[in-house]
Amino acid sequence: MSTAVETASSAVIVAIDGPSGTGKSSTSKAVAAKLGLSYLDTGAQYRAITWWMLNNGIDVSSPAEIATAAAKPVIVSGTDPSAPTITVDGEDASGPIRTQEVTSKVSAVSAVPEVRTIITELQRSIAAGAEGGIVVEGRDIGTTVLPDADIKIFLTASPEARAARRSGEVKGSDLAATREALIRRDAADSGRKASPLAKADDAVEVDTTELTLQQVIECVVTLVEEKRTAA
Repeated sequence: MSTAVETASSAVIVAIDGPSGTGKSSTSKAVAAKLGLSYLDTGAQYRAITWWMLNNGIDVSSPAEIATAAAKPVIVSGTDPSAPTITVDGEDASGPIRTQEVTSKVSAVSAVPEVRTIITELQRSIAAGAEGGIVVEGRDIGTTVLPDADIKIFLTASPEARAARRSGEVKGSDLAATREALIRRDAADSGRKASPLAKADDAVEVDTTELTLQQVIECVVTLVEEKRTAA
């Protein structure tokens, strides 16, 4: 087989969706690094636009204000899985977008159709430009952003397992409160009219409740390699 054919068949687009706390980010970055693919955290882009709005005095309880401001910030995502970056208007936003304030507002901002349209176009352009292939993680990648992705994976886990993982990431957090927050986020993301969190009909569902992160990574790598071989 020629090198050109090998390159073409290995340039897969992988969509990984699922709710918070399923191991989505850790899995996606590790899979991309292991398979030599680019990586895109779409949730970070929604966090970035939310952070910008909070910083610029936009009333994030007003869909109309959010819609009017949606096209203003310039968001740039780095796609190196070993060191993913995100900037807003040239400023590093990787730390600030992870604050509790942004976390509590991101669902409301990301539910506004004008925001989703702009961010979805950005995501599609990044995926199209990833010549060697890319792992794109989010909540609506397989259903809306990249419905023609080569392989779609939907990660799930019990609310208890997800809350335990998320609490482990945030020192001093309350397990019950974290669980309730995750359930509220799920309801908001699944219930929104614009591109709700949903499993694509042709996605492979992986329940990570009883699996270690390494087992999840190995499972997804195997699924992608099988797809590459069949291509």
